[in-house]
Amino acid sequence: MKFVLLGIAVVIGFFALAESLTCNQCSVSLFNICANPSSVNCTTNTSVCTTSSFTSGSGLLNFNSQNCLESSLCNTTIYTFILGVPYNVSQSCCNTDSCNRLVNSGPSNVQLQLTAVLSATLLACVWGQSVY
Repeated sequence: MKFVLLGIAVVIGFFALAESLTCNQCSVSLFNICANPSSVNCTTNTSVCTTSSFTSGSGLLNFNSQNCLESSLCNTTIYTFILGVPYNVSQSCCNTDSCNRLVNSGPSNVQLQLTAVLSATLLACVWGQSVY
């Protein structure tokens, strides 16, 4: 009996895994080049793939990120501050495997070190604040 229950649990697990959506994942993308690209399986059946576009109020530094997102948050724009800089964050969503690829992502083998990307982001934020 124990093996029958275990077998049923394994079959249900396979169906749940087959139902999950695979999305591109990128914490920070500058100039449409991802610092550390990977893929991720979304955890719920209401998740979709998203590309979040961060647009600074001054327009000097814009970047993107990619991940899974709950579908109720799609096609929304929020206003937030990152390191004291105002940003509009727009969420665009899609619902097929790996559909959230950046339009001008360039060669897939181009990767920057995360430290370099974060340093450039910080430098641009500080420079953007000193302009005003």
